[in-house]
Amino acid sequence: MKVGFIGTGSMGSLLIDAFVNAGALTPSQITASSRTFAKAEKLAHRHPGLNLSLRNSDTAADSDIVFICVKPLEFKCVIDEIRNAVSPEQIVVSITSPLLIERLESELPCKVSKIIPSITNLVGSGASLCIHGSRINEEDRYMLENLMSAISKPLRVPEAFTRVASDFASCGPAFLSYFLEQWINAGAEHTGMDRQQLCELASEMLLGTGRLLTEGGFTPAELQSRVAVPGGITAEALSLLEMSLHNVFHELIRTTHDKYEEDVRRADALFSSEQLNRQQY
Repeated sequence: MKVGFIGTGSMGSLLIDAFVNAGALTPSQITASSRTFAKAEKLAHRHPGLNLSLRNSDTAADSDIVFICVKPLEFKCVIDEIRNAVSPEQIVVSITSPLLIERLESELPCKVSKIIPSITNLVGSGASLCIHGSRINEEDRYMLENLMSAISKPLRVPEAFTRVASDFASCGPAFLSYFLEQWINAGAEHTGMDRQQLCELASEMLLGTGRLLTEGGFTPAELQSRVAVPGGITAEALSLLEMSLHNVFHELIRTTHDKYEEDVRRADALFSSEQLNRQQY
C-alpha cells in the first residue's frame, strides 16, 4: 500500500511521524509534497527512505490513499491540482472538517473519506473521527480504520456531528492543557512550589483520570462523587467551579460551532464561485 500526504505542516507531519513510529507504514510507502518544500525535506531527513514530490498531482497519482492535510482555504487549489490525477479506485482523505463530503465527491472522481486526527495520536492514543463518503465500501472502511487503529481509536461519527466530536477529540487537548496551565500557575504563585513538579503531578493525574474513565468503568459524574466527600475540600472546590464555570462550556461549544460554520461557508464559496464562472462561460 502506498500512502501520499499533501501538506506537511503541523498535522501532516504529525500523521507521518505517528504512522512510521507505530510501524503502520514504512517510509518507503510514503510520498509527501508540500507548499513549503523545506518542511517535507525535514521529514525525509527524519525518516530515511520517505519519498518526496515537487507536485501534488504526482503525490496523488502514485498513492492508493491520499491524505490532504491543508487549511480549508487552501483546499480548492489542491483539488484543482489533483482532480485529473486520481482515479475511481483511489481514496482521498481530508483531515479538514469544514470541507463537506458532498462537496469533495462532487469535485473528485475517486472515493472520499474525512478523518479528523488528534495530537494525541502522536503517542498512539486518543480517537480519530471517521466520516466516509458514499463511494467507500466496507473493504475501504476496514483498510482506513485499520490504518488509523495503529495510532488511535477510530470512531465513526455522522458528518452532522463532526464539529462537536472534534471539540472533544481534536481541540480537547488544548482546552485541558489551558485549564492545567492556569491551575499550575496559580498553585505555584500561591504556594511557591516548583512549576515543573506541579506540571508532573498534573500530567500524571490527567493520565490516571483518563484510564479511570476508559478502563475503570467510571463516568465523569461517578468519578466526582467518588472523590468529593460531602463537606470536604474537593466538594467545596467543585462548588466554586460550578458557580464560576456555569455557562463557559455552552459558550465554548457555541464559539467553535460559529467558527466552523464560517469556515464551511468560506470554503464552499471558493468552489461555488468557480462553478458559477463555468456556467457563465
